[in-house]
Amino acid sequence: MTGTAPTPHDALVERYGTPLYVYDLDEVAAARAELLDALPDGAVLYYALKANPHPDVARTLRGDDGRCRAEISSTGELHAALDAGFDPAHCLYTGPGKTTTEIGHALDLGVRTFSTDSVGDVRRVGRAAAARRVTAACVLRVNAVNTDTGGATTGIRMTGRPSQFGFDAESLPDALPELRRVEGVRLTGLHFFPLSNAKDEENLVAEFRHTVAAAVRLADDLDLPLELLDLGGGFAAPYGTPGTRDSYPALRGELEAMLDAALPRWRTGSPVIAFESGRYLTACAGTLLLGVTNVKTGRGRTHVILDGGINVFGGMSGLGRLLPTHVEPAATTAPADAPTAPARLVGPLCTPGDVLSRDLPVPALRDDDVVTVPNTGAYGPTASLLAFLGRPAPAEVALRGPDIVSATRIDYRRVPLEAAGAPDTAGAPDTAGAPTPAGRTAEEPTP
Repeated sequence: MTGTAPTPHDALVERYGTPLYVYDLDEVAAARAELLDALPDGAVLYYALKANPHPDVARTLRGDDGRCRAEISSTGELHAALDAGFDPAHCLYTGPGKTTTEIGHALDLGVRTFSTDSVGDVRRVGRAAAARRVTAACVLRVNAVNTDTGGATTGIRMTGRPSQFGFDAESLPDALPELRRVEGVRLTGLHFFPLSNAKDEENLVAEFRHTVAAAVRLADDLDLPLELLDLGGGFAAPYGTPGTRDSYPALRGELEAMLDAALPRWRTGSPVIAFESGRYLTACAGTLLLGVTNVKTGRGRTHVILDGGINVFGGMSGLGRLLPTHVEPAATTAPADAPTAPARLVGPLCTPGDVLSRDLPVPALRDDDVVTVPNTGAYGPTASLLAFLGRPAPAEVALRGPDIVSATRIDYRRVPLEAAGAPDTAGAPDTAGAPTPAGRTAEEPTP
């Protein structure tokens, strides 16, 4: 499907309806290039498919230079990565709850590197690998000892408190003798993820400096092999509100200087230096279009009822950490000069928790108007309450320039267990969480 001029959102709405996600693949490619330029030459970037497993988005991020690899944490994300052309041998399989069955499935498909969070996690990887007479590389995810020693003062802290993620640094000395005896695995490095969505470059640099120092100290003190050092992420981008992703003009130089001082052989790949990102790479490429189905005013409050809510966006905001609950539309189809008044933007679900914005100044909206929510390319459909109330999934259209690359929607349905296969590997789709009987996304054009 091609066009000769930029495809306006109103034409896409007319063709595919709402709720509708539009992904700009040129913006995805630009974010990839910008982030790689900000990282040290030769560093590896893992794309966290949890941010957006859409096949066209993932293929664009893969690229052809080998610098962007896949970070996965389920069989669904694994199949999404493989469908996008990522090399399974270069995937990093993460997550604290990996089962022996899913580890075995990943090994069967060629995955060889696992980020592990506990002694039990390493044992499970070892059992699955030994049963297949292969050796799996295990990097040890580390939970920092004390957040007060970290550099960053903004963003979301991912370590430093009791957590299911990672080995507590102080417990590693006691755990290492047993880890070194596990058959089927080889300890190959360390994995950190101390911060998410840092708000400025200075704090991001400070956090990386602290993490590099902690990694070198642990490796030296415990005689740990350091073939791969994953320093995590923290790269910032807006979510459901106007704005642009952050830029990091000084980051590359700062990182190269600190790595030269702490790990003088890193430029020759000893160790390989890796970073992770999901939101930064995809958030600004997505736009969510929602239709107004009703406007209700009573008891001093206006409710604008939309045809999509937490079932299509922000469903994980109830966790209180990862995502905000307040969207700010970039545009509506109401007249540009219309006066604004506070309103609550809500979705169509039968729950009072289906709220996207509270007391947001908006123009007087009417039935069939369209609300445009910017920067929704990360943590969209697959991070939402997609199956709640059984409403259809939103349509998703991927554009490259004026061309429509694909127009699809996730198709979720109930299947017999006998047809679905093992619990950890059943219906492993390229949507990471919405299996069909054939384990695929519905690729037919949406109505």
